[in-house]
Amino acid sequence: MKIQTKWFGEIEIDKDKVITFDRGIIGFDEFKQFTIVYDAQKDAQSSTMWLQSLDEVSLALPVIKPELIFEHYDPIVEDELINSLGENIKDAELLVLVTLTVTQDIKEMTCNLKAPIIINVDTMKGIQLIADNDDYMVRYPIYNILEQNSRKDGD
Repeated sequence: MKIQTKWFGEIEIDKDKVITFDRGIIGFDEFKQFTIVYDAQKDAQSSTMWLQSLDEVSLALPVIKPELIFEHYDPIVEDELINSLGENIKDAELLVLVTLTVTQDIKEMTCNLKAPIIINVDTMKGIQLIADNDDYMVRYPIYNILEQNSRKDGD
């Protein structure tokens, strides 16, 4: 299926790549369907991806896999919320992402470790929730971490 986006133009996605957020995502409760957009030349392992709304062409949130920033990221979340993603959730393939905030000064880039996005890849259902971990920050500085990781990859 073809979708229109503000930032990426018209793109083709498979229907099985549509992620449904029954509760929407924080701040955008009315938008329920999204897909993940990434640079095909770098593949899905690329550090920055985009959670693109199918309901609103101009809504695309930059996201990243938290383990690229915080090696032992393990959000504590309510089982009831996670169980809404499907049956046999303990055996499901889950994709965890965190949103990025990028300001004019890229060195002030942060990620939100406090509100992970969790997607059940088997059911393509997603949820964003608040982690109960007291040490996870809403604005966790990441520029230096990403820069250091890119130097390691370049070696």
